Amino acid sequence: MDALVAFVQANAEWAAPIGFLIGFFKALAFVSLVVPGLTILVAIGALVGASDIAFVPVWLGVSCGAALGDWASYVIGYRLKDRARDIWPLSRRPELLPRAERFFARWGTMSVVLCRFFSPMRATVPLLAGMCEMRFWPFQIANWVSALLWAGVMLGPGTMLADWLR
Repeated sequence: MDALVAFVQANAEWAAPIGFLIGFFKALAFVSLVVPGLTILVAIGALVGASDIAFVPVWLGVSCGAALGDWASYVIGYRLKDRARDIWPLSRRPELLPRAERFFARWGTMSVVLCRFFSPMRATVPLLAGMCEMRFWPFQIANWVSALLWAGVMLGPGTMLADWLR
């Protein structure tokens, strides 16, 4: 992690593409569990505030990565919907899918927006939304809006603090 932050510090032009990759893998189902993206994003935000790295390209890179990662998770869920009950963890806990369906019926697309900000649910909600056949366009609107908000929340504090200290 330190090496990646040092690389971004030395190569400012790579801040947005690296932000994109971190956002993507942090949103991708199951992969997100092993990617320490939040700490890196806060550190990149601090680098943006402490240097001449432009905020908007990095913010858009992280946002696009997060939205495309959720989109990929949604598509995976949609494709797996018929076989979902046979795949772990649903094979061991078959009550989870009906629970997810009730959750989406109650909260709708707001669940996509809210769960973006809760780490354990961030990458699983789009997967389950696909499995439960949430409508595509409402999902995408919630996905992209929440990705823009989430990226700002992840990068903003470090950026503002470092800029204030500068």
